[in-house]
Amino acid sequence: MTKLEPRGRKVKILATLGPASRDPEMLRRLLRAGADAFRVNLSHGDHATHAETIRTVRALEKETGRPIAILCDLQGPKLRVGTFKDGEARIAHGATFTLDRKDEPGDATRACLPHPEIFAVIEVGQRLLINDGKIRLRVTSASADEIVCKAEVGGVISDRKGVNVPDAEVPIPALTEKDRKDLAFAIREGADWIGLSFVQRPEDLAEARRLMGGYGALCAKIEKPQAVKRLDEIIALSDGVMVARGDLGVELNPEEVPPLQKKIVNKTRLTGKPVIVATQMLESMIESPAPTRAEVSDVANAVYDGADAVMLSAETAAGNWPEEAVLMMDSIAKQVEQDESYRERVHLLDTPSDATTADALSHACLTIADTVAINTIIVFTASGSSARRVARERPAVPVMVLTPSVATARRVALLWGAHPVATKDIGSFEEMIAKGKRMALRHGFGAAGSKAVVMAGVPFGVPGATNLLHVVTISGDELEKHQGD
Repeated sequence: MTKLEPRGRKVKILATLGPASRDPEMLRRLLRAGADAFRVNLSHGDHATHAETIRTVRALEKETGRPIAILCDLQGPKLRVGTFKDGEARIAHGATFTLDRKDEPGDATRACLPHPEIFAVIEVGQRLLINDGKIRLRVTSASADEIVCKAEVGGVISDRKGVNVPDAEVPIPALTEKDRKDLAFAIREGADWIGLSFVQRPEDLAEARRLMGGYGALCAKIEKPQAVKRLDEIIALSDGVMVARGDLGVELNPEEVPPLQKKIVNKTRLTGKPVIVATQMLESMIESPAPTRAEVSDVANAVYDGADAVMLSAETAAGNWPEEAVLMMDSIAKQVEQDESYRERVHLLDTPSDATTADALSHACLTIADTVAINTIIVFTASGSSARRVARERPAVPVMVLTPSVATARRVALLWGAHPVATKDIGSFEEMIAKGKRMALRHGFGAAGSKAVVMAGVPFGVPGATNLLHVVTISGDELEKHQGD
């Protein structure tokens, strides 16, 4: 596979891998089609299969010279009903249905709910949603051993279907025993991001942080109403956020999700941390080679909002048209970003700078890009924090992120507008300028006579020391001067 050209868009595409896409040749096609990062869903499959998938991605990374982010998504705690005498039962609309703690097969009138935590917090008037909200129960009485409900929406209930408790904070840990094993596996295999599912409270992030031991970045998945109530705290304690609209749409009314999506995107953008919009974006492309017009508008809306990344789930993991789904998302994103109103809309959110030198310089990059004809902003960074600051400003030109850390380069691959390059460290101002020019030419972000803005920190190699901004003009012979980067 030849070296990948610049994407020509700012928003990133995160594609979920699975049976339809983990084959090396299909992975190569997805990368060429426009995928910038890959999600490994640890809810399905085994460690051996996932490890092979990750090795395939890393081989492609080496082949193309493009850092690729891998997000390993933990399953999280799953609340489920027990089993039924005949494997399933039908609950009539308006009927009384009881959930209890008896370890016996259920029927049309009752079922076992093997989660004492729910019995401890549930109250009369609250809802219980079963099988992704297809069955909706309203609690009429509750005790330590029995929850009696009225079926507001009945239907067929079968073995071990999931239960959502939208109106109460259930005191269960965010990490199950399976999650702990999966997290250890993900860190061992070098995952760049860990997706923490069903976050309810800021404390849920602390345990994951401890187990990660400083490796990787933590993405909080917002899919519970309880998380929305403490959104600011959760964003502050995470490295990035995912708007997981699947379960969020189950526990909330559908019409509540779009404004909430915008709220989460905006609040996360203010921090400069990457925010991903996920779930059902091109759902019909699981089976169809073309999306619906509504799905196209949905993806476009997330791009207009300035989300860092948009995600494909089953479309690429198990669908019939994985490559076409990535190509479609890439096409939608490019079309939106070429819209003359895009820049205005993406800047409707005011992102005031913090009172630091690094933030002031990041904002200055935006001003220079809007005033002078430059091709790219070149950011030298060790931790990636300078890149996040510049990306938060949503400049009109791409941001080339040069870092000696491969781990930083991979994490930055999810950041809006960022083109990460893992390269040798620099030791002087002259070396920095020369390398910046070479890399701009080598990666297609400059030509002879074009200008670039370079941002870095002196002394070099010291995290958090960003204090330098320089505008350079690239000459045509820069590439000939040094090839050992």
